[in-house]
Amino acid sequence: MDVDKVDINSKPLISDDDKLSVLIVSGRSGSGKTSVLNTLEDLGYYSIDNLPLALVPEAAHKLVNESNIKRVALGVDIRSPRADLSNFAAIQKQLHERYGELKVQVIYVTAQEDTLVARFNATRRVHPLMAQDAEGINNTRYNLPAAIKREIELLEPIASCADITIDTSKLNIHQLKERLRDQVGADNKIVINLLSFGFKYGSPIDADFVFDVRILPNPHWNADLRSATGLDSEVEEFFADYPEVREMSDDIATFLTRWLPDFLHNNRHTVTVGIGCTGGKHRSVFITEKLQQHLTEHLPEALTVVAKHREKSRW
Repeated sequence: MDVDKVDINSKPLISDDDKLSVLIVSGRSGSGKTSVLNTLEDLGYYSIDNLPLALVPEAAHKLVNESNIKRVALGVDIRSPRADLSNFAAIQKQLHERYGELKVQVIYVTAQEDTLVARFNATRRVHPLMAQDAEGINNTRYNLPAAIKREIELLEPIASCADITIDTSKLNIHQLKERLRDQVGADNKIVINLLSFGFKYGSPIDADFVFDVRILPNPHWNADLRSATGLDSEVEEFFADYPEVREMSDDIATFLTRWLPDFLHNNRHTVTVGIGCTGGKHRSVFITEKLQQHLTEHLPEALTVVAKHREKSRW
C-alpha cells in the first residue's frame, strides 16, 4: 500500500446509521486469538491476522473507506514490531477520531499461564518469542514460562486499552463463539441450503441431512415430461395425482421446521439439507422448491432458506 497516496483522515463512505464496526483483536499467544478472528469472520467480519500495528490505520481505511466494508477485524500480536506495540494508544486514538469511539473496539484474548503451557505442550508449537530468539532477532533467551511472562509485558499497552477482555482458559470453542456474539452484538443467523441432487452423480459430502425421495413416482418415465424439470407446472400437475408426494413433502417439512431452529443455539452458520432422487431433475427439484416455500413461511427470520439445484447444468 502506498501510504503517501492514502488520506486516512478522509470521511468513510458508510453513513453513521450503518453498523460500522472496526475491531482490533490481540492477545497472548495460545489464548485463541486466531479462533476469535475465525469466528468473527463467520459472523460477517472481514478478518486479517498478524497485521503490523503501524499498518492498522491504512488497512482500516482501505477496507472501510475504499471498499465500503462495514465490519472489519484486524489481528495484532506479539509479532508486531516492539516500537509499534508501545505506540498502541496513539493508533487507537487515531481510529477513534476517524470512526468514533463507539465504532472501534479492542478485543484482548488471554488465558491462565498453566492453560497456555498445556496448550503449547499439546500442540508442540514454539512460542513466538522463543522462535524470534532462535532466529537471532533478540539476544535474550526464553524458555516457555519466561516467554509467556515477557509477552504480558510487551502486550500491556494493548491490554490496558482493551474494551473487551476474554479469558479462554475454561471456554470451549462453542462457548467462545457465544461470548463473542454477545460482546460484539452480532446477530445469530443461519443460512439453510436446500440442495436437490441426483444419487447417480454421488451424494453431497457436505450435507447435514439427506432425504431420499426416489420412492416417489418418477416423471422421467412419462415421455411428455422427460425433458421437463421439477420447476415446470406440468410436472407439478403430474405429482398432484399422487398423494404420497404431498405426504412426503409435508413429513420432511415438519421434521425440518421442528429441528432447524435449534441450530441457532449450536453456533452454526450454515446447514445443508440434501434432497435426492435418481437424476436430480424432477422429484428432488420439486420437493426442494416446496420445502423452500414452506420453511420460508414457518422458520424464524434468523434462518434464511435458499434452494439450490446441483444438477441444473445437466438438465
